[in-house]
Amino acid sequence: MTPSIITLSDKKGKVFAVIKKKAGMEVASNISLKDYNTFGIDAVARHLVKVSSVEKLQDVLKQDRWKETPKLILGGGSNVLFTSPEVELVVKMDIRGIEVIEENDDFVWIKVGAGENWHELVMYCIDQGWGGVENLSLIPGTVGAAPMQNIGAYGVEIKDVFTQLEAVDIETATLRTFNPEECKFGYRESVFKNIYKEKYIIASVNFRLNKRPQINTSYGAIEEVLTERLGSTGAKSASIRDVSEAVIHIRQSKLPDPNKIGNAGSFFKNPVVPRAKFEGLQQQFTSVPGYPVSESKVKVPAGWLIEQAGWKGKRFGNVGVHNRQALVLVNFGSAQGEEIKKLAYDIQQSVQEKFGILIQPEVNIV
Repeated sequence: MTPSIITLSDKKGKVFAVIKKKAGMEVASNISLKDYNTFGIDAVARHLVKVSSVEKLQDVLKQDRWKETPKLILGGGSNVLFTSPEVELVVKMDIRGIEVIEENDDFVWIKVGAGENWHELVMYCIDQGWGGVENLSLIPGTVGAAPMQNIGAYGVEIKDVFTQLEAVDIETATLRTFNPEECKFGYRESVFKNIYKEKYIIASVNFRLNKRPQINTSYGAIEEVLTERLGSTGAKSASIRDVSEAVIHIRQSKLPDPNKIGNAGSFFKNPVVPRAKFEGLQQQFTSVPGYPVSESKVKVPAGWLIEQAGWKGKRFGNVGVHNRQALVLVNFGSAQGEEIKKLAYDIQQSVQEKFGILIQPEVNIV
C-alpha cells in the first residue's frame, strides 16, 4: 500500500513535520514530544512511528533504515524524563483491544493491547464486576508499561493478577511469550528493566480477574476513607467500585494533575533496607515509618526521607518538589529535563548524607 503524505506548516509556511501514513502505522519527522510526556519536556523526535498492531511493529523493526537506530518505546509518557533535546527514533505503542480469552464461574482471563490506557482498563474491569485491579486505579500510563515495572499501589501489584505477556524481540522482530516466572517480578522491577532492557517491546498483557472479588483495604488510608463514605460498616460492605473511588480520592488529594502541572508521579522508589539498618534508623529518628517485606528487609517511604531532608514544597526556578507529596518532582512550565535530573540528583545526595540510604529513580531517564 502506498503511504499518504501529510506536511504540517507554521503560519509562515515553514514545514516543521512530515507525516507518512500506512494502515496501522504512522511515521512522522521532527515532532515535538512535549505532548507525549507528562513532565511536559519539549524534546524533539527526529522520527516518531505509531504502531497499532504487532505486525506493523514487526515491520518497523525489520526495516533496514532503522535496524541499527536506538529506539525509545513510548506508551503514555508518564514514566519518562527527557534530558536530551533530541531523540532519534520513538516507537509510540498504539496497540489496542480487550479480549476475553477464557472464563469460568470464578475467574475471567483477558488479553489487553499494550497501548490501552491503564486507568481506563481498570474502569472497564470494574464495570464488568471483575476484581483484582481496583486498588491500582488512577495510575497513569499504558498497559504495556504496567508489567515492565510491576506497578503497585495500596497493597496490590500487577504480579497478583498477571498471567503472561507477549513481547517482540527488537533485534529479530520475533514474538515471544513470557510467563510470571520469566518476568522475575520484584518491587517496581522486572526483567524488562534490567537484563532485557531495550531488547523487547511488550505488545500485549494477559490478566486473571476475579468474578467474586475479595477486596483489599488493609493498606494506607483506604479503610478510613471508606468509613467516611459508607459509615461504620466501611470496608465490610465496600464493593470494588467503592475501593476504586476511595483510591482515586486519596491519589487526587496527594498527587498533582499532570494536565495542570508537569510531573511523572512518584519519581523515586521506596527503598528496601536490611532490618538492622532500619532498627538503627529508629534509634536515631524515632518517627521513621517502615513496612516489613520479609523477615530481614523493611521498606522505608522515600517521601518521608525526602521530606525530612527538607525538600518538600521547595522550588528552584522552573522545577521543584510538590508541596503535598515529596515523592513528586514538578515542572512549573518551561523546565529542561536536565534541570529536573539535577534536582533529583541533589535530593539523592541529601537523603544519602542524612540517612545513609541511596534512593533510586522510578522514572526512566532518557
